Amino acid sequence: MSLQRYIGRELCIIDCRETMGAGLGGGLAQRGTIAEADRFDVVAIAMSPHRRHITRPICEITYGLREQGIRTSVLVLASGSGTPQDAPVGAAPGGSSCGITEKEIMQLRRFKLAIIHLGAVAYHIVYKARTFLRYVDLPAIIVCQAPVDFEDFAKVGVNTIAVKPKKVETAGIVVDVVTGVIRAHHIPRVKLEEVVQKVKYWLNMVDTLGKERIVGMSSSA
Repeated sequence: MSLQRYIGRELCIIDCRETMGAGLGGGLAQRGTIAEADRFDVVAIAMSPHRRHITRPICEITYGLREQGIRTSVLVLASGSGTPQDAPVGAAPGGSSCGITEKEIMQLRRFKLAIIHLGAVAYHIVYKARTFLRYVDLPAIIVCQAPVDFEDFAKVGVNTIAVKPKKVETAGIVVDVVTGVIRAHHIPRVKLEEVVQKVKYWLNMVDTLGKERIVGMSSSA
């Protein structure tokens, strides 16, 4: 008898992170760790936590998706905070530069769909998305506070489902955007429902058409 049938309810088995939580925003995972679900369906990507960079909503988003039976893993980036080195406005003196490691790229490539949780500064959002999707061939949903759209991403070379950049600089593609989600605050129920609906839609699209076809899709600018 399977464990699921024995208990009599839906199960979601998680291979949890290696280290203790950082103690910020309810015990966040340490940077550079991944909590893997039992299927490589959806991965939620969180920035590196510290006192001024609390990634609290990512946990609520993950729980909301798992409650709907969506197998969701969580990757906390080793260098997720700060500004990409190739952004027009770099990190402040003494500040951090964000990036993605080869190990993280290989971990992300196993999944069907990514959720990337970003912040409130528009140019940070678009350049960080470009950095994280440059070598990761995944369809991605951006969750952030600032009111950005597909055109904003396309302007910096991020491929999107609705607007194709003049020069595509990413292997991945932004397929949807959810704005108005404030970092370090609880996510409103209406926004959580929006995330869940969009994840369900795009996960179904990937299962129907295949990840490679979704990644290769975009409209003309």
